[in-house]
Amino acid sequence: MSRLNPEKLSVEFRDGITATTPIIPRRYTLTHSDITAELFLTIGLRYAYDKINAMRDEVLGEWIKKAERYFFHVYLYVDGEFCPMVTAVRDSVFRRELPLALEAIRYGDRAFFDKHSELDNSPIIVHFMSSNPQFSKVENWGTFSEYNIE
Repeated sequence: MSRLNPEKLSVEFRDGITATTPIIPRRYTLTHSDITAELFLTIGLRYAYDKINAMRDEVLGEWIKKAERYFFHVYLYVDGEFCPMVTAVRDSVFRRELPLALEAIRYGDRAFFDKHSELDNSPIIVHFMSSNPQFSKVENWGTFSEYNIE
């Protein structure tokens, strides 16, 4: 069941990026508003660091090609600028909200996925970045075919 409300998603393509090209480099910055529940997806050649706030609760993603195969890598900054106890809470929130974030990326860049349908079957590798070994993990979160709401 989809959690994404497409009406709450805004998408911005930055210079050098079209709705269908390039595959590499193609980087995604997903941010949100806690007040309005809106999601903001910026797709560019570089991450949209200008959109990142002090909470560091953004989702960053990029396409990487290894041995003729594409992978989508996601980077989550779990620690933030908080005490270690908050890291566990942030980890839990990222894990709970990541399916919504992946749906937003898939839906927001749907013309790209329509043009490059093979990418729907590329593995999604998630990097939970933390200085605490308990929360510093790299995990496979399936493929974008699992997050397609259309």
